Amino acid sequence: QVQLVESGGGLVQAGGSLRLSCAASGRTLNNYGMGWFRQAPGKEREFVAAISWSGKSSYYSDSVEGRFTISRDNGKNTVTLQMNSLKPEDTAVYYCASGRRFGPVLGGSGSFDSWGQGTQVTVSS
Repeated sequence: QVQLVESGGGLVQAGGSLRLSCAASGRTLNNYGMGWFRQAPGKEREFVAAISWSGKSSYYSDSVEGRFTISRDNGKNTVTLQMNSLKPEDTAVYYCASGRRFGPVLGGSGSFDSWGQGTQVTVSS
């Protein structure tokens, strides 16, 4: 069972940037698709970004496309979400998630079976 720990959240002004990291322990992330989700108060958890197990493909929600970038470093067993041009509507708890070995990442939260505890991102206007 993998343990995922997110870091890098915080308070930032609109237009600013944050870099979220997800560190894994317990097993390698190599060959596992990874994703980021977020949940704002009173709303359901939503997909933000995902990267395939090979690292060759990445996917984004329409709301973050062009502003966020997901990447992975299998050597460090980490996944990163670079968030630029942040907006107040990006405010949420952000969760890192691990998919199944060689599994797909485009199936919503059902494609992922391990989750971190989340990190708060607050964007002020």
